[in-house]
Amino acid sequence: MDQQLEAYERPKGVDAAAHQATLTAGGRTFAVMGTGIAAPIYPAENRPLAKAILASGGSLLSQFWPTQPPARHTFPRRNVVTSGTTLGSVVIEASSTSGAKMQARLAAEHGKHVFLIRSLADTQPWAKKMLEEGRAILVTASSDITDRLGQAADIQRAGQQRQQLALAGL
Repeated sequence: MDQQLEAYERPKGVDAAAHQATLTAGGRTFAVMGTGIAAPIYPAENRPLAKAILASGGSLLSQFWPTQPPARHTFPRRNVVTSGTTLGSVVIEASSTSGAKMQARLAAEHGKHVFLIRSLADTQPWAKKMLEEGRAILVTASSDITDRLGQAADIQRAGQQRQQLALAGL
């Protein structure tokens, strides 16, 4: 996949970097768009990445009207879907007014794991407060994330199995 993107500009944004890393590692990913699914990919630098996501068996998701262009209000609303479709959110950098801070807040409200790296907790009062309130987990090693997400995935699988059995009448 990475070779397909070599001829283009590098994708823009930390989300794009995460999608690219997933593809490079041979994984599948899905991107939650801040536009409608039929609108041009925004930002334009991410168009080759969107094609690579689809070519790898991944998906592009949107909650907006198919032709909705990018707008100031669509990207914060996208964070609700991003939070709702994940087991947790890792925040590596976020100012007090950033979308990443909003993502952390929404994830905590949705009962999802919120992972904050030490440098963020040391520099941002909102991050320190989330940790003190027990609404976030301090990340000092990658195992702080993988151990908890593994447990969450097991719980989610068990819940899905119970739901399938209930639907089957067993």
